Amino acid sequence: MAGIYIHIPFCKQACHYCDFHFSTSLKKRAEMVDTLVAEIALRKNEFAGVQVETIYFGGGTPSVLTNEEIDRLISAVYAHYTVVPNPEITLEANPDDLSPERIAELPNYRINRLSIGIQSFFEDDLKLMNRAHDAAQAEACLTEAVKHFDNISIDLIYGTPGMDNTKWIANIDKALSFGIPHISSYALTVEPKTALAKFVKAGTIPQPGEEQAHEQFLILADRLTQEGFVHYELSNFGREGFFSKNNTAYWLGKKYIGIGPSAHSYDGTHRSWNIANNALYLKGIAAGSLPAETETLTVADRYNEYIMTGLRTIWGVDVNRVRDEFGIDYYNYLLAEANKYIAQGLLSLDNNILKTTREGKFLADGLAADLFFVALE
Repeated sequence: MAGIYIHIPFCKQACHYCDFHFSTSLKKRAEMVDTLVAEIALRKNEFAGVQVETIYFGGGTPSVLTNEEIDRLISAVYAHYTVVPNPEITLEANPDDLSPERIAELPNYRINRLSIGIQSFFEDDLKLMNRAHDAAQAEACLTEAVKHFDNISIDLIYGTPGMDNTKWIANIDKALSFGIPHISSYALTVEPKTALAKFVKAGTIPQPGEEQAHEQFLILADRLTQEGFVHYELSNFGREGFFSKNNTAYWLGKKYIGIGPSAHSYDGTHRSWNIANNALYLKGIAAGSLPAETETLTVADRYNEYIMTGLRTIWGVDVNRVRDEFGIDYYNYLLAEANKYIAQGLLSLDNNILKTTREGKFLADGLAADLFFVALE
């Protein structure tokens, strides 16, 4: 089984915190859709004999496309790949693009999962982030979405300046009031070359506090667990039967093809990424070639990726798999390096599965980095 990710590199406006690849000019939208269709066809042999179980529209803001354009891209996948019955087909969408009429129509275009970028139900937070929607639109779109979709995820951001714990709890409560089965939540992070980084440097917006973010992460994890959600990945909470199949495939090391500028692909031994430039991407595909770079993953690379993804999930890291797949040296190295974190209560080792504890979850990426195997030149 495998997945196809389609990157839509357009947004109505730039969120202050975002460092993903996108353009706020929609002039090339029609040409881009033509080119995405062409890339889907160009790469069909990469999945020869492989079934596609997920199609995911990410970005950017995929909901800037029309329903007809989305359906055309889905049809291209069906035309060139073997797709399982009832695949998970997810559309990332912003509330301002989801009118009641459009929400009602989307299931007719084979979309069966919505991932809605709410981020906050408070107006001041949305303005700070420079989101294109307002708080009223956030609530209105969810009110309509639950009428037509069972499988809905929303994004929420914690650790924003001015958000105390009472306000954060109110955000969580509001999300839960809609009965949605999946929440993805991330700490506000100051990425280089973003508007937020400039504002923080200028002192117009305070630096987000790590202690605040850690505390709000624990509040979120505890509250959603109490409400019956499974904290199945560091930033993702889902009710049973509603885990993201697309994202779970990434974390479990399944193959995927990334379509569109800046999109990444993985086949088990190689990782590739398309050029993050719309004009050069359009030109390359028009010439019949894929403008991408590829790297062959070393044993150390594959071990490191397994440690990173494993520690972020409820499935953890199987130390016996490390021994069998990567060798005894990696097995011994992992156990030796993990011991200090086990002693600190940040990691646990039970039945040969290494996992983060409640106290270690927020630190998962840093813990994984410390367990990486760095080959000496």
